[in-house]
Amino acid sequence: MIKSKPVRVLVVDDTVVYRKIVSDILADLPQAQVVGTAHNGKAAMARIASLKPDLLMLDIEMPEMSGLDVLEQIKSKKIDVGAVMLSTLTQEGGAMTMKALDLGAFDFIPKPQSGSIEENKVKIKKILSPMLAAFARSREIKKILKGNSSKGGFSGISNATHTSKASLVRKSTKKIKSEIIAIGISTGGPKALAVMMPRLPEKFGVPIVIVQHMPPVFTKSLAKSLNSKCKIEVREAVNGEPVLANTALIAPGGKQMKIMAGADGKQRVIKITDDPPENSCKPSVDYLFRSVAHHYVGRATGVIMTGMGSDGSKGLKLMHRNGAAVIAQDASSCVVYGMPKEPVESGIVDVIAPLNKIADEICKTIR
Repeated sequence: MIKSKPVRVLVVDDTVVYRKIVSDILADLPQAQVVGTAHNGKAAMARIASLKPDLLMLDIEMPEMSGLDVLEQIKSKKIDVGAVMLSTLTQEGGAMTMKALDLGAFDFIPKPQSGSIEENKVKIKKILSPMLAAFARSREIKKILKGNSSKGGFSGISNATHTSKASLVRKSTKKIKSEIIAIGISTGGPKALAVMMPRLPEKFGVPIVIVQHMPPVFTKSLAKSLNSKCKIEVREAVNGEPVLANTALIAPGGKQMKIMAGADGKQRVIKITDDPPENSCKPSVDYLFRSVAHHYVGRATGVIMTGMGSDGSKGLKLMHRNGAAVIAQDASSCVVYGMPKEPVESGIVDVIAPLNKIADEICKTIR
């Protein structure tokens, strides 16, 4: 078996401490090779040309040229390099991170706000190691899909909107009338949701509940960003609020979200809890899907989309057993084909669809 080449990384941050922390972490990871550092975006653009990295570890807020400016230049010049953003845990930082993901960044890592340098190294390494592996796999898949094409492009941007209709696979003709849509998604999620959700009609007719793996603050920024793009209302969920038609509720980062019966026994409401992580995730897709399976027997649609790991697989199996329709994003349009993989291989998926067809497939389950 041919050993994969390490990912060539350029570390870009205006803070010496973070350049050192990130460079040291990458030096400890066999799948990475630090090829250089830069103290701002302007220096980074010059070093991209000379060092030809595969990936940038890119700070968003920098003098002279910000991380967002770098992404815009990479996109406009069609430079084949990915980016993982280093983001601050603030409302402004969250909004800028959503913009970075819109511009094609592969993913982001929140900068720790407290703790010693060694503690912060442990936190970042825990997040960065699987992310690098996912980026490397994504890059290899995209090379295979592109074949002999010589076109350049920003590797963090999915080709999903150009996926052909032929990749849609209908494995079941299950006929149900869904009363709720539950979506689980992770790496590549903000970009995928920004493509899929604006395709849903204004009078959609049922509620949507979403778990997107994200830390606190960022989920509120994601909801605000999607709300500006969609015909239906999108917002971060609040404990105790009713589940309403034509509204998409996103689980708050750092919390768990589930569906419960309201006081009258008929209305369904949102319950936000501080229950432990599941599959190392908080919010967890499995946690949400289980509750949907119990409260909407034979009346739900489960949608599993791009993301690392297997969170959502167990909950989706329960939804399937309880009569839900199951839709999975196809491998070619996923940034990371992780979360949909196990449900597809286990045979519980009714429809495997490219990103640009998922909204249509969802609508078919509620008519």
